[in-house]
Amino acid sequence: MVPELPPLPALTRAEGGLVDAYLEVVDLLGRTNPSRCRDTYGALRAAQALVVRAAELRDALALMHTRGESEVHTATMERALRVLDGERRTGQVTLPSPPPR
Repeated sequence: MVPELPPLPALTRAEGGLVDAYLEVVDLLGRTNPSRCRDTYGALRAAQALVVRAAELRDALALMHTRGESEVHTATMERALRVLDGERRTGQVTLPSPPPR
């Protein structure tokens, strides 16, 4: 039996778009991380897709700004990112832990 995840916090549509676009960019950056990727072709494909996803991230932020959403509510965003496995996903962007000596 899979444990039930906590519910996502209430987000505006633009905030939801920001979270989704951010995590997509993070996933692609993780796939291009030279300390973690396995082959150049997969990293190349991720880098090519990154251009589109970065534009979506920009557009989500621009939409928030246009709508007068001038603040990013970090506590709410943090909860949303945690529910959506953001810790593991962002961990793929960093260097792996060094091997034990």
